[in-house]
Amino acid sequence: MTPRLLRRLAAADVPVTAGRAAEANTARAAAAIVAEVREGGEAALLACATRFDGWSGAPWRYAKDDLARARRALDPATRELLERAAARIRAFAEAQRAALVDIEVPVPGGVAGHTVVPMRRAGCYAPAGRFPLPSSVLMTAVTARAAGVEEVIVATPSPSPLMLAAADVAGADAVLGLGGAHAIAALAYGVGVPACDVIVGPGNRWVTAAKKLVAGDVAIDMLAGPSELVVVADDSANPETVAADLLAQAEHDPDAFVAVVTMNAPLLDAVEAALARQLDTLPTAAIARASLAHGMAVLCGNEDEVVDTCDRLAPEHLQLCTRDAARLAARCRNAGACFIGEASAEVFGDYAVGGNHVLPTGGGARFSGGLSVLTFVRLRTWLRLADPSVAAADVAAFARVEGLEAHARAAERRSGRRE
Repeated sequence: MTPRLLRRLAAADVPVTAGRAAEANTARAAAAIVAEVREGGEAALLACATRFDGWSGAPWRYAKDDLARARRALDPATRELLERAAARIRAFAEAQRAALVDIEVPVPGGVAGHTVVPMRRAGCYAPAGRFPLPSSVLMTAVTARAAGVEEVIVATPSPSPLMLAAADVAGADAVLGLGGAHAIAALAYGVGVPACDVIVGPGNRWVTAAKKLVAGDVAIDMLAGPSELVVVADDSANPETVAADLLAQAEHDPDAFVAVVTMNAPLLDAVEAALARQLDTLPTAAIARASLAHGMAVLCGNEDEVVDTCDRLAPEHLQLCTRDAARLAARCRNAGACFIGEASAEVFGDYAVGGNHVLPTGGGARFSGGLSVLTFVRLRTWLRLADPSVAAADVAAFARVEGLEAHARAAERRSGRRE
């Protein structure tokens, strides 16, 4: 009997995937790289690039003029494709930014509020390993610009003219042509490029581990590791379509994770057969097979089990190929992005039809959302009192409850009372 491409599991046997994004051994090795670059500066950065990327003296910093030149040299059809995608990303991000408003609230004796303030400098990482991803350049840098970030630096290893052109379309100021943990350290600590306030973007396990290490010294968006897709399907779903969607994610990376969840056992057999047929003609079949080997097909007994399975997996992408997909979407809480209905294929989200494609993985969707303009701004609160005496007595009393006499005296100076 031919082994199944997807291991078959009952809902109760599904493991939680939280923590897959950064392995312990990778984390330790990445820590050494980050420390080396932080302490050794440009010489250490280029030594890492030589050791890990095979860098041999090629350009590794690209200014705005270099990006504009690459854009001009791009064939018109590809250039216009990038520009259309960027326009869609920008429109969505600008709508998000417009929803973030400053507020003022009356308080005793005056007014308080918050101001939405963009960060000054963003570092945007875009993978360029097996498949360079200009879409990730656009998703990150365009969103940063829409948020109001003043300076945007893209990092991507050995950038092709296409990646440089995408950076120009996205409005980036410069490109750091290096990758991996050493590039993240460079963005965080200002090695070879100015130090960034926030670092965003997807990457491999080295990038993910390095982002976790520098978090706190700079802001990061999330731990976005290898891609994930969970497809929920019922007997109305087309098995060939479900298989196509699974393979679209599986071809990203051997470490990508895919699963199909259903209450219909015959559907799992049909999807399995469809996967086998489609793999026969897929150019990226070797990568996809490696990914499928640690994917899963989950048979649930009822809808509650379906919802519980999805929420425990908390996938990067959740696609609902069911009759009443909108109702099911309302029940599922944990997903980086939800694609509602069989027509709403996840791949459309990859290429700028809808929200951002930089999303939490490894169970991170339990507590984190995807990249958005919120990633690039912070709320600065403020207080302006015209008559501090109105609140001074309560403030002083509370301070004394906590044993902080100097706090109490500072409040009472504003009330006209003096010790």
